[in-house]
Amino acid sequence: MTQMTQPPPAPGRVRIVLAEVARGRPTSTEFAEQSPVGDALLRGLVRTQLAHALRFTAIVLVGLGGLPLLFALVPSAANARPLGIVLPWLLLGVASFPFLYGVGALFVRLAERTEQEFTDLIERPEQ
Repeated sequence: MTQMTQPPPAPGRVRIVLAEVARGRPTSTEFAEQSPVGDALLRGLVRTQLAHALRFTAIVLVGLGGLPLLFALVPSAANARPLGIVLPWLLLGVASFPFLYGVGALFVRLAERTEQEFTDLIERPEQ
């Protein structure tokens, strides 16, 4: 008869501290080898970019989404005619484009800065 060996018991939970794992290894190595440290760094970058995107989404929603609410609450503003154009058309049809362009440009600048900081972290020389 063949004797069956039992598999070793499953290891318990192990707490991994980022500083302990990365000690002595360059950060770029951690990232390139897709180690837990590199994975944590990448998740941090994605989380930061998501937070920026959600903040800018909120700015656009409040900025443009609040205008119809303003016009509903203040009818005199909705009937105003600067430059001979009804104010809601002027703000939502004309002024919204520079607003969206500005928000988009700020978001791109912030995203590029965040990515540059991440790249600097990955490529920095170890002390």
